[in-house]
Formats: sequence, C-alpha cells, structure tokens
Amino acid sequence: MNALLLTVLSIAAFLAAYAFYSRFISQRILSIDPSIKTPAYTRTDGIDFVPTSPSILFGHHFASIAGLGPIVGPAIGVIYGWLPALLWVVFGTIFFGAVHDMSVLVVSLRHQGRTIGDLTEDLVGKRAKVLFLFLIFFLLALAMGVFALVISKLFAEVRQEAVIPVFSLMVIAMLVGISVYRWKVPILPATIVGVAAMLAVIWVGVKYPVTSVTAPQWTYILLVYALVASVLPVWLLLQPRDYLNSFKLYIGVTLLLVGVVVLHPEMKAPALHTAKNSPSLFPFLFIMVACGAISGFHNLVSSGTTARQIDNEGHVRVIGYGGMLAEGLLAVLVIIACTAAVVSRETWLANYADFEAAQGLPAKLNAFISGAGMLLGSYGIERKFAETFVSVVVVAFAMTTLDTGTRLLRFNFEEMAKTFRLKPLANRYAASILAVLAIGYFALMKVHTTVIEDGRVVTITKPAGMILWQLFGTTNQLLAAMGLLVASVYLYKKGKPVIYTLIPMVFMLAVTAAAMTIKLIKFLDAEIINWPLLITSVLILIITAWMVIEAGLNLAKRRVEGGS
Repeated sequence: MNALLLTVLSIAAFLAAYAFYSRFISQRILSIDPSIKTPAYTRTDGIDFVPTSPSILFGHHFASIAGLGPIVGPAIGVIYGWLPALLWVVFGTIFFGAVHDMSVLVVSLRHQGRTIGDLTEDLVGKRAKVLFLFLIFFLLALAMGVFALVISKLFAEVRQEAVIPVFSLMVIAMLVGISVYRWKVPILPATIVGVAAMLAVIWVGVKYPVTSVTAPQWTYILLVYALVASVLPVWLLLQPRDYLNSFKLYIGVTLLLVGVVVLHPEMKAPALHTAKNSPSLFPFLFIMVACGAISGFHNLVSSGTTARQIDNEGHVRVIGYGGMLAEGLLAVLVIIACTAAVVSRETWLANYADFEAAQGLPAKLNAFISGAGMLLGSYGIERKFAETFVSVVVVAFAMTTLDTGTRLLRFNFEEMAKTFRLKPLANRYAASILAVLAIGYFALMKVHTTVIEDGRVVTITKPAGMILWQLFGTTNQLLAAMGLLVASVYLYKKGKPVIYTLIPMVFMLAVTAAAMTIKLIKFLDAEIINWPLLITSVLILIITAWMVIEAGLNLAKRRVEGGS
C-alpha cells in the first residue's frame, strides 16, 4: 500500500467530515448561535476571559490540545500494524474526538465559560462535580509531574539544542502579546516578525546547545516557570506563545506532506502485526492512541481556556471541530513516518518486535523523528537539520502541555476551594502554588516499590509520577467518556438528540472499563502487589461508576418530574 494514497484518503475524509458532519452537529444538535454574547465579553477580566481573534485562538487551542499526544500515541500504536492505528485515528477523530471537543466547548460557553468539572454540578449534581474534580486533579497533577520529568531529561540528555529556542520563544511571545494587545500592532506584521524570530532562534539553539544544566535542576526550573505562566494574563504569554508555536507545527506538517508527495513510499510495516509482550489490541489500542483520535485532556482545554477566549459562537466549529481534525492529520503523518519512512520492512520489524522495548518515550520519539527526517531529506533538506527541527518542535509542544496543564490545574483548585468554602485558597495565586506543589509531588517525591528482577526481590526508588504513570492513559480516556457524558446530559435536557455523543461515550466507557479491569487482574496476579497502583485503580473505577449512576439518577428524576 502506498503511503501517499493513504494520506490523500485521510485528508479527503477529514475535509468531508468538516464540510458535512461538523455542520450538522453544530447547527442541528448544538444549535450554535453567533448572536449570543460569549463569556469572553460577559466576564472579561483581562486575565483568563479575553476576547480573541479566531486565528490566534485556533493556534492557541491547537497547540494546547496537541502537545506530545498525537506523536507518542500513534508512534507506539502502530505496533499492532498501520491499519488499526490509521482507522482509529481517522474515524475516531471524525466521530469521537472532534464531536467531543466541540460539544464540551459549547456546553462551557452556555455556562459562562465554566470548566467541565465545575458545570457538572448544574447538569448532573454536586456529588458528581466533586468526584469529577478529584478525577481531573489526579489526571492533571500526575501528567504534568511526569511531563516535567520528561522535558527535564530531554533538555539535559537528549535535545540540548532545544533549550534556547524553547525559552526564547517565551520572550518573543510576550513581546507579540504586548504589541497586539497594548500597542495595537496589527496581527499580520506581529505574526511575521514573531515567526521569523522564532525560526531564527532555532538556528541559534543548534549552534549553542545548553549542556551545563542537569535534569534535576531543569525540573525545578520548569516548576517555577509553570507557576509564573499559570498566573500571568492569558494574552501575555500562554496565548501568543501557543499561537506562534502552532506555526512550527504548521510548517512541520507542510514539510512532512511535501515529503510524502515526493517520496510516496510504500508502507514497510505490515497492516496487522502481533509483537512480543503486546497487550490485546482491544482495548489497549484505543488507550494508547488518545490525542490523535479522542482525549479527555481536550475537554479541560476546551472548557478551561478556549471557552473563555472565543469572541463569537460562530467560531466554535472551526476551532473545536477543525482543531481536532488538524490534530488527526498530524497523527496520520506520524503513522506514515513510523511505518513507511523507514529503510525496510526488516528494520521496522526489528524496532517493533517487542512491546516492552518499543513503548519507552525515547523509542517513540526516535521512531517519529527518524521517519520525519527521511521524509524531509527526500527533497534536499539536510537530514541532521531536519531531525533537529522536528525534535525542537516536539520539545516545544511538550512545554506547551506543561504550562497549559498547570493553568488548568489552577482552575481545578479554585473550583475545589469554592466547593468546600475555602475562600483564601480560591484566588489564582494560592491555587497556582497548590497546583505546582501537586505537580512537584509527582515529579520529585521518591516512592519505594518492590519488583521481581531475575528471580530476586528488589526494592527500587522512583518518582511517584513514574510509579502511577501506567494509569494515565486509562484515566485520560475515562475523562473523555465523562466529558461526553456531561455533553449528553446537557443535550438531553435541551431536548436534542443524544445519540451522536452517547455512542462515543458508551464505547469509551467500555474501552476504559475493560482496560482497567485487565490492569487490576494483572496487579492482583503479580508476585508482589503494587498497592499504590491497585488502590488508585479501584478508586478511579469507583469514581467513574458513581458519576454514571449520578447522571442516570438525575435523568430519571427529570423524567419523573416531566411526566408528573
């Protein structure tokens, strides 16, 4: 099978979905109304609620939901062969992820820009809200703690050339933010200068890699940065940084597409493949390939930052649905890079022969970076420079996820403080400090765990986040199911058809419940039980089941009241 044909078919499917399915969902199901004033106007505060140009907001939203997700997920998901991964990315994006993102965005807009966790109280109930907030807290604190560790390792040991470009971009972004919002510089010239400066510092980073800072030192630096970024006005750093960052991705995607056209390689990987030690395709493919198809993290971005910046409901379709399609396209290109842009079928089989060896982060990133380098090299771009550019894009998007996630965790703490009437902790400074402390716990707190190595019982010490990381994928997809649940309840109460959100919700619940059950059995069957993993898994399942029951009781009560 030719990779160019698969890419063209995927793009055609995305374009058709945007032209027809997204219009149907937005108009007939969500009833988007451009005449309604958005929270960006009704709650303007210059910090989080800021009316924003759709071109800037699309870049911010796209960069925030993307991060490393659509790269690392597909890069390991292809271990089952290119066909299952590609089908899940294309159809998952169209019917699951894009509908999920757009629906939650609309629900948040109709509830004054409140986050998915907070507005759950109005739609489902107070107990469900508290449960959801705790689930979000665990997901964000765990994920951002591990991201801080991963970025630190990348900066210190793997991609030192990315340090100057990543941190210089923050200064460039702040200058662009001030230029546009304070000095009233038109967006176009500000964008041109900002993008040119951003690309120039990539060259500086390649010439002058930073090698003197250790990984632990980077972790502390990143935590301080995340604290500062989470309290700054969104227009000053987060929004312009993500906007400019998105151009790296646009350029990268364009270069990859040109490479696919020029090289038009045959798929080296088999369509279906069974690797040593790999878990069953169902349900784990749908857990591994998350952001490229559907991800719970997206509903936190849609309702946490994006809904507070949209200046017209008419922009929901292009930002909510279109942003997810753009991420789906990136995931398709990652699949092509990892399965077609390799030397030979034998090389691919060697790289993906063993699931345990292939699932580490370096293996995932190297598979994509190497494949991308081959695609860009097919039309004259020097291979080393191509791989460096791609690696800088990868690290920059990991940073995007870190500070966006910290801001979202800040929102979560603010809502928890209000719910439990802890007013002193509800302001953005206190909530940000608590958010960074939680992230720091998972990144820095060492936990002792016992494992079996070569028949011997060995005690090892790891950061808490690394111990619990294997629960992230399942928890993230559970969060997606909960977002679809809230959207379905909203639509039901509005008398709208719920099938378009209900079917994806049921599927994601089935996938995550099956995955968590399999993991629980594995934890219980282990020679030495990992109690933190076991207890956390049980609690997550209980919270999920409880939320579903709460939603069912709420709807049943409404039906009874309606009938009477």
